[in-house]
Amino acid sequence: MFDRSFGFAVYVSAFKRQRPFLEKFKNQNTPIFTSLHLNEEVTESYIKDVEDMCEWLHENDFWVMADVSPLTLERFEEDSLATLAHRLHLDNLRLDFGFDLTELKKEKYDLSFTYNASTLLNQDIEESKDYYMHNFYPRPETGLDEAFFTALNKQIKEKSGKTLAFISGDEEKRGPLFEGLPTLEAHRYVSPYAQCVDLIKRYKMDKVFLGDIKISDYELDLILKYLDDELIRLPVELPEELHYLYHERFTVRVDSPSTLIRVQESRQYAQAGKHVEPSNTLERLKGSVTMDNERYKRYSGEVQVTKADYPEDERVNVIGRISEPYHLLLKNLKNGEQFMFVAETDE
Repeated sequence: MFDRSFGFAVYVSAFKRQRPFLEKFKNQNTPIFTSLHLNEEVTESYIKDVEDMCEWLHENDFWVMADVSPLTLERFEEDSLATLAHRLHLDNLRLDFGFDLTELKKEKYDLSFTYNASTLLNQDIEESKDYYMHNFYPRPETGLDEAFFTALNKQIKEKSGKTLAFISGDEEKRGPLFEGLPTLEAHRYVSPYAQCVDLIKRYKMDKVFLGDIKISDYELDLILKYLDDELIRLPVELPEELHYLYHERFTVRVDSPSTLIRVQESRQYAQAGKHVEPSNTLERLKGSVTMDNERYKRYSGEVQVTKADYPEDERVNVIGRISEPYHLLLKNLKNGEQFMFVAETDE
């Protein structure tokens, strides 16, 4: 069963390209976000295209949230949100500017509402289990910073609200800027998988949506595996003779310093006096995967991952480097937690 904490943004202008990708998520109540008030989406066939898209999503059991404004009602010639939702088989409406929320809450609707999280700071949020969705930010340098994001989420969670946010993709980014559609600016050029882990694990998001058009199979596979077992996988290219380190569950030693991951299980190599010849004793830049060589005596064979830069040491071999787009994963690995090394390009 697909984990409903992850979903996809779908755009009527790109739906024909997105549909083959979505086929694998049919009949699983997969969350979908779409916007019904983007002016750049409007064409002569816009209304029919939206109806056809929503009909397909409904027939295939997707859970659909639509971003709406008063202009949406005008464009679809509907008198109320209730009739619009019924016509398009919508499960949830994200209310943008222009609606009187007090009046809406007095009426009864056979659907749920989502509110714009980014406009709530210092406003009084009622105790409820409503959804609060952050915006995505197409223009570089305009995404939310960590302090603002954290303050909003704290306020929402204190009132039992549920938080939602976006990650940027890696395969096909949405125009016109093609610079990714993340909520957090720090996420813009980071691995989609690392963004998703960060939002769910560190920021406790209830739902995460891919904001862009498509995501690579590799990144999606890493996301789905994390949602299934909550195990962080660190993509890294290791030399062939060390491929036995792949797909093994390792534990971060509970006494690891803040800038270094010490692999608890690798001590068995050291205790056995594993013969590791000195090789590649380079500067240990952030993200380096290292193995102590025989010059480190009884520590020979110990594996570590650096979370900061360390100088070269003739006793320490650099056996691989985690690329920068995945460094965010290191921030999410705490002492005592388990993780796994996987090949960077193909598991």
